[in-house]
Amino acid sequence: MGETVYIETSILGYLTARSTKNLILAGNIELTRDWWELRRSAFTLYISQVVLSEATQGDAEMATQRLLAVRGLPLLEVTDAVEDLAQQFIRRSNLPSKASDDAVHIRHLRQRKKGSTAYFMVN
Repeated sequence: MGETVYIETSILGYLTARSTKNLILAGNIELTRDWWELRRSAFTLYISQVVLSEATQGDAEMATQRLLAVRGLPLLEVTDAVEDLAQQFIRRSNLPSKASDDAVHIRHLRQRKKGSTAYFMVN
């Protein structure tokens, strides 16, 4: 297995964002779109059910675009082990309990098979 990338929801947000005059946001949008167009094919991309659920939230038109972007990407399963380690991470970190979905994202990095390289795409 080659290098893998776990696509977190903020990547989808930048990928499908409307244009903005905010230079920092505009830069993030452009970098994300460039990577998506030019580099994503070099990796095996994954998302989780958490990402899929988050992608459906908000403006319906934008949610549809986010869902189209990840259509066909394999889903990492949120297992009991993932949930348990995510809860341990929350308890042992400074993250608020409302960040439990973020902890699940982080835990998915460890779920990949040994010997593969995993990247966590987040802005």
